[in-house]
Amino acid sequence: MTTTQQPSTKQASTKQDILHHLLKQGQCTVQALAERLQVSPQAVRRHLKDLETDGLIVHQVVQARMGRPNYTYVLSPAGRDRFPDRYDDFAISLLDTLAETVGADQMGSILRKQWERKALEYRDRIGNGSLENRVHQLVELRRAEGYMAECHAIDANGTVISAGNRFILTEYNCAISHIAESFPSVCGHELEMFAAALDCTVERTHWLVNGEHRCGYLIQPK
Repeated sequence: MTTTQQPSTKQASTKQDILHHLLKQGQCTVQALAERLQVSPQAVRRHLKDLETDGLIVHQVVQARMGRPNYTYVLSPAGRDRFPDRYDDFAISLLDTLAETVGADQMGSILRKQWERKALEYRDRIGNGSLENRVHQLVELRRAEGYMAECHAIDANGTVISAGNRFILTEYNCAISHIAESFPSVCGHELEMFAAALDCTVERTHWLVNGEHRCGYLIQPK
């Protein structure tokens, strides 16, 4: 029984690895996926075909100067929905009803208050260690909430380094994406929340709302 189940389990794991990699990279070729996952290009193509049939990915044609065109693969909206990135429909409907009831100005105040409370919660849990330690603590908190988050120290040129006091926090999915579509101000409040929780300066570098495949934040001392 175990022997017959192993190939199916391994294939499912490889497909999930492909989806995770596309979520992080935005797009990828067959060869790059094969090298990353350490499987043959032929195996990658089989998995990609299955994932495309399931509607989880789509391919894009990249015309080469000479020879046959190349293909890159990206997640479809259904593929992104496989990752935790949505509040439930009831929460979204509740916010819409609240906005209709209290008006836009009062709604903005309510959302700001929510982020202020969340910033205090993060700050209490992050503690008073070094900025590096606080940033890593924040990443772990965000992961526990369902975000696919990571951070890296960078130098003044944006090159990843082993240690420093400037960091890039990257989140490849968004738990408030539907809310941000109706209430774009929440993304600004999120920046304020990070800055207050870490007691530092936070700037946006990438934004899912703008069609990019991740949200990115530059974090550095005041």
